[in-house]
Amino acid sequence: MNKKIKNELTDKLFECILSMETVEECYQLFEDLCTINEIQAIAQRMEVAAMLDAKRTYVEIAEKTGASTATISRVNRCLHYGTDGYKLAIDRVKAKKEKEDSE
Repeated sequence: MNKKIKNELTDKLFECILSMETVEECYQLFEDLCTINEIQAIAQRMEVAAMLDAKRTYVEIAEKTGASTATISRVNRCLHYGTDGYKLAIDRVKAKKEKEDSE
């Protein structure tokens, strides 16, 4: 965990995010909290991470997401050497989708 961001205010922010119960509630919070460009940048990084996890090439990822190779490289570095946050989120979304598909 990055000690540069870990503090009481950040804890409260994450508690607020975790309190959201639906995607619609997340939209409400993030539209108030972030600019449209910030939300789009975060969403783009998550898609880049999912595509890297699925073994897509940088060219495919850049074409689909519009992400720069610098962004793709940064996300890839986080996937391999980061705190596993991307991987945790990707795996949980996959598991949820698989569960829903099997019901």
